Amino acid sequence: MNWLSQRLEFWTSLHPSTRRLIETRFLRSIGQGALGVDFTLYLAARGWDAGEIGLLLMGGGLANAALSLLVGVTSDRFGRKGFLLLYELGLILATAAIAAFPHIWILILSAVLFGFGRGANGNSGPFAPAEQAWLAQHISGKKRGSVFSFNAALQFWGMAIGSALAGILPHLLPGVVGAAAYLPLFLLNLFVAVVNFVQIVFIQDDKSVADETPESATTEEKEAVVAKEQTVRKRENRALLLLMLVNLVNSLGVGLVAPLLPYWFDIRFGVGPAAIGSIYAITFILTGISSIGIGKLSQRVGLVNAITLPRLLGVAMLIAMPFVPTFGIASTLYVVRSIVNRGSMGARQAFSVGLVRNQRRGFASSLNNLSWSLAASFGPAIGGWLLDMGSLFWPFVIASALQLAYVILFTKVMGKYDPTSNRTASASSKG
Repeated sequence: MNWLSQRLEFWTSLHPSTRRLIETRFLRSIGQGALGVDFTLYLAARGWDAGEIGLLLMGGGLANAALSLLVGVTSDRFGRKGFLLLYELGLILATAAIAAFPHIWILILSAVLFGFGRGANGNSGPFAPAEQAWLAQHISGKKRGSVFSFNAALQFWGMAIGSALAGILPHLLPGVVGAAAYLPLFLLNLFVAVVNFVQIVFIQDDKSVADETPESATTEEKEAVVAKEQTVRKRENRALLLLMLVNLVNSLGVGLVAPLLPYWFDIRFGVGPAAIGSIYAITFILTGISSIGIGKLSQRVGLVNAITLPRLLGVAMLIAMPFVPTFGIASTLYVVRSIVNRGSMGARQAFSVGLVRNQRRGFASSLNNLSWSLAASFGPAIGGWLLDMGSLFWPFVIASALQLAYVILFTKVMGKYDPTSNRTASASSKG
């Protein structure tokens, strides 16, 4: 009861706009959880092979990367609300079109623009930079790690609900089999998009405006402000560039395996949506709990250590998966890997938006999104090609090596940007 009262107090302490945004992401994650399990199986039911599925997922990643940078920069100038409304409206039209006219080109266009099947954990695709910056706008630096981790936990629990529904949705229409049985999957996402569109309409958007120098300031004061701005911006740009390079390594490793896992479980062990959906649901429930735990851990050991240390166990779980003999063991390894890997998502988001000031957070989020989407978009194509070649283990081996490299690089390169470490170092120097 004490824990529940603390959670309620924590929730009510958040800004109303922050609460509404978290609610919309939770609802969106339900639909995406169902898509994450069923979409590749839906494509397989339409006769697509692993290579074709991988190319489609790659197209979604590239579109996400191309649009996200534009969205992030523009949202810093003109506000973030309009972009999220545009996303939900587009999702309404896309899911309605697939439900009514499941033509292959409608399917491809919708999947590419909205990242169907990529398991985005509630993110709004290429519009995520605007959403991320808006979410951070009313959260203090001290609370950012815990709030983002709590937000991530709710997204994982939403994905769990969606994953559980994924085992039910293809069986809702009596007597309907094959690709047509997946119609409820798209109707669910249509419903969620309509609800979220209405919610976002009523959220107040405080447009981010860059700091301005008073007109009454002297020439020397204006020059000092400009010099300070250039110094700060240069430091921010360097940190963002380094984060992009490090993220590229991890995102390629994630993209090789994660989007194709339902398909891999199917061809490796002969299991369908019900079994896969159940495992995904359990995974997301436990990952949500892990996310809250890692949020608290980050306050003790710093964001960088909270992000990297658990991932070492995740690497071991990933490389073992293709060599185990049964679905039960493989799915257990997958659950453990997700708990330690995905559980740090909130901490990673808090770290990235903390590298810059509010007026540049859309830009920072777009670069972060770009670095993840660009490399991850090629992963499914490579992984799908390897699977079509008959290799059920090489995608896992390569992905494990890349994610181990990420742990090492993130610690070495980004450690100096950990705000907790900086405060500790500052306190030590004063002592």
